[in-house]
Amino acid sequence: MAVLSVLDLSPVPEGSTPGQSLKNTLDLARHAERLGYNRYWLAEHHNMPGIASAATSVVIGHVAAGTSTIRVGAGGIMLPNHAPLVIAEQFGTLAALHPGRIDLGLGRAPGTDMLTARALRRNLDAGVDNFPQDVVELINYFAPAEPGQRVRAVPGEGEEVEVWVLGSSTYGAQLAAMLGLPYAFASHFAPAEMEHAIDIYRSRFQPSERLAKPRLMLGLNVFAADTDAKAKLLFSSLQQAFVNLRTGRPGKLPTPVENYEATLDPSAKGMLDHALSCSIVGAPETVRSGLDEFVRRTGADEIMVTAQVFDHKARLRSFEILAEAHRELSRAA
Repeated sequence: MAVLSVLDLSPVPEGSTPGQSLKNTLDLARHAERLGYNRYWLAEHHNMPGIASAATSVVIGHVAAGTSTIRVGAGGIMLPNHAPLVIAEQFGTLAALHPGRIDLGLGRAPGTDMLTARALRRNLDAGVDNFPQDVVELINYFAPAEPGQRVRAVPGEGEEVEVWVLGSSTYGAQLAAMLGLPYAFASHFAPAEMEHAIDIYRSRFQPSERLAKPRLMLGLNVFAADTDAKAKLLFSSLQQAFVNLRTGRPGKLPTPVENYEATLDPSAKGMLDHALSCSIVGAPETVRSGLDEFVRRTGADEIMVTAQVFDHKARLRSFEILAEAHRELSRAA
């Protein structure tokens, strides 16, 4: 059975604050650790009122310091926004503070709109086009320093940081395969090329010093509750947030709405059905059968679960239900 992990965007619900969201993030991380989840990842987004994880490495340090065994990392750092040396130093520092527990997922999207990307980078001329070279440069900073090496990451060199390539298209799959790195596909919001990307990654994978065989992680939305109806209500917050984002109105995570889909026009409903097709929404039995089907269909080694639930207690409960479903499937395997 595939391993389970958590992707947290530190959602900021309507009526709440980023400070409360970051407290909730640590609480959920501790909860996930107790439940046996493998990793806890945070994602870099900017200029989004509903997401509190913009300073991703800072939040990772907060979570890692408040937990003891779960791996903690980025899913991901948007590398074109940063100099590779800076990220090597940040994650080298995290690894020095929390040995054997730090992951670094790398993406090439800006994680924001283009105006904000310009404010982040100042110069957009390089960025994405240099992504493969920047990934290699960054990985090399984690290697032990060579004699006479002029530029070094301190902390960073010689530190154990698990590096992943992230993607929502076949580009990342090709790069991860070529470099012999683990690959995480964003099927939780961009499932269109999932199967093609999986095939490319597995068929073209070249073993490396970091990884002997392909390791595939897939994103999955899971909204679990005691009944299917309650889970569907929780899911409506993500549906609203997605429609708002796609129509240029990003905001805080909306309050759940009964029968939200009935209010949508056909084009909006079609967009949601496609973008969020990798979602499991329901009671324990629905979650158990959905997880089993998704893992059997994809053969994923690891499932990165995300759940932008408005109510924090309901979010904790959702991850509890999923963990129990996973245990039952693992025992039956």
